[in-house]
Amino acid sequence: MIAGGIEAFAGRNVLLLQGPVGPFFARFAHDLERVGARVHKVNFNGGDALFHPHGTAYRGTMGAWPEWLAAYIAARSIDLVFLFGDCRPVHRAAHAVATRMGIEVGVFEEGYLRPDFITLERHGVNANSPHKPDPDALRAAPPRAIAVRPMPRSFWPMVLWGFLYFAAAALMRWRYPHYRHHRPITFAQALPWLRSPLRKAWYEIAERGMTRRLTGEWSGRFFLVPLQVHNDAQVHCHADTGGVPGFIVQTIASFARAAPADTVLVFKHHPMDRGYCDYAGLIRRSAHAARCAGRVVYIHDQHMPTILPHCRGTVVINSTAGLSAIGCGRPTKTVGTAIYDMPGLTWQGPLDRFWGEAQDAVPDPVLHDRFRAELIAQTQINGNFYRRLDPAASATGLIWTAPARRRSADVVPFPVKGSSIVYAPARRPVRATI
Repeated sequence: MIAGGIEAFAGRNVLLLQGPVGPFFARFAHDLERVGARVHKVNFNGGDALFHPHGTAYRGTMGAWPEWLAAYIAARSIDLVFLFGDCRPVHRAAHAVATRMGIEVGVFEEGYLRPDFITLERHGVNANSPHKPDPDALRAAPPRAIAVRPMPRSFWPMVLWGFLYFAAAALMRWRYPHYRHHRPITFAQALPWLRSPLRKAWYEIAERGMTRRLTGEWSGRFFLVPLQVHNDAQVHCHADTGGVPGFIVQTIASFARAAPADTVLVFKHHPMDRGYCDYAGLIRRSAHAARCAGRVVYIHDQHMPTILPHCRGTVVINSTAGLSAIGCGRPTKTVGTAIYDMPGLTWQGPLDRFWGEAQDAVPDPVLHDRFRAELIAQTQINGNFYRRLDPAASATGLIWTAPARRRSADVVPFPVKGSSIVYAPARRPVRATI
C-alpha cells in the first residue's frame, strides 16, 4: 500500500489531525520526522493537546473550520493529510477541503483484520474505501503468501490512554469551547475506561461455563451476533438500522419469525463498548415481546476464535467480525454496507431467509483467501496503535519494514500493490512497551 515503507514520506509536508486516543500520532510524527518529513499537527481538544502539546490549537467553530484549514494548508504547503476515522465531523470537513485543494488524504482506522493489523487507506475507509475488488477477478488472481507477526495484547494500554485522553479533554474543555466530539466531552467519559476492566472481571465470573455450552450442547445450533460500539461511524453512517439498539430489536424480531425452532440467538457485546453500554434489559424485553425469551442469550468476553467455528451463522451490521466469521467458513449476513459484502463471501438474500438457508451461504474459501490477501496488500499494516514494538526501530507499534535478513527479489519492504509476498515472518517474539 505504501511502496518503500515510512521512507516514502521523506520530504513531504504532512499534516496530522486527530488520531487514536493516546500517543500514536505523536509517535508517528517522530517516525516521519526521522525520515525527513516536515510534520504539522492541529489539536481540537485537551486530549489531543495532552499527547501532542506542540500542535496548533483550533478553537474556532465548525462553520469556520474549512476556511481556516484551507489557509493553514496553503501557508505551510501541506501535500499530505493523515487522520483517524473519516466520519468524524472535523474530518469530513477536512477531507472535503483537502480533496478540493488536490491534497492526498491518508485515513487510519482500526484494522479490518484484527488484532494483528491496523488500516491505512488513501481517500477513505470502510464504505468510503476505494478498494472494491471484483469477486471474479480475485478468484482468477494468483495466491499470495502472507506471514504476519502476532501483536501483543493492548487492552490495558488502551484503557490507560482512553482515561487520560477524556480526562484531559474534560479538564481543558474551556480552552476549546466550540469543539464537539463524537462522544460527549466530560470527565464522566473517562470513567467507562475504568469501569470496563471491572465489568470484564464480573463477566468472567457470571458467564463461567458459557464457552463450554457454546462449543458443546449448542454447537451448530446458535447464530452469533457480534455487536459494534454504540457510536461507531460504521453503524451511524453506513447502515440504516436505528443504531445498535435498533439492530438488536430488528434481529430478534426476524429470528422469532423465521429461525428454526431448535436454534439459539447469541448476542456478543463489543469489548471496547464494555464500559459504556449494557443491552441486557433491551435484549430481555425484545425477546419477551417476540416470544423467544428462552432462545436469546447475551454474552461478553468469550474468545471469538474458539466459539466462531461452532456457530451456524453470523449476523452483523458491518463489523470486521464478519470477516473473521467468513475466515472460519461461517455463513454471514450483513445488514449495513461492508467492504467484504459480496457474492461468494456473504449471504445476499433477506435476513428472514438467512436463518433457514444459512447452510447454502458457506463462504467460498478461495475467494476469501484472495480477498484477504488483497486487503492486506492494499489497506493493512502489521501493527497496533497502543503499544510500541521496538523503540529502536520505530516510535510506533507499526512494522514499517520487513526484517533485513529476509529481503530478496521476492520480499518487499512494505505492502505494495501486486506483490506476491507481503511480510517476512518474525522469528522471535515482538518486544512491546507502552
